[in-house]
Amino acid sequence: MKASEYKSYKGLRKESLRDNMTDIEVALTNIGEIATRDIARQEHPQGLTENLKVAKRGGGVAKGTRDLYEKETNKSALSKENALNYQYVDERPKIESTINE
Repeated sequence: MKASEYKSYKGLRKESLRDNMTDIEVALTNIGEIATRDIARQEHPQGLTENLKVAKRGGGVAKGTRDLYEKETNKSALSKENALNYQYVDERPKIESTINE
């Protein structure tokens, strides 16, 4: 999924996607980013086209990891749950104050 699709899947608007990921979602994201970085360091891609190919290969590493995780645990790596549990009221986020007024 693209980041915008993933935010929509989780029901987020302007909140940080990474702040609302589960541990496995963050780990898979990190694996994809690290694999992409390591491939790029090794191959020195030049230009957008070559960098996109490297990014897709790095994402493929994360996809393989996700597939194996889901096969071994029999559960999805993706979750609609949000770590911060925002509640929207009248299209604005409701933030409860912990300060005594």
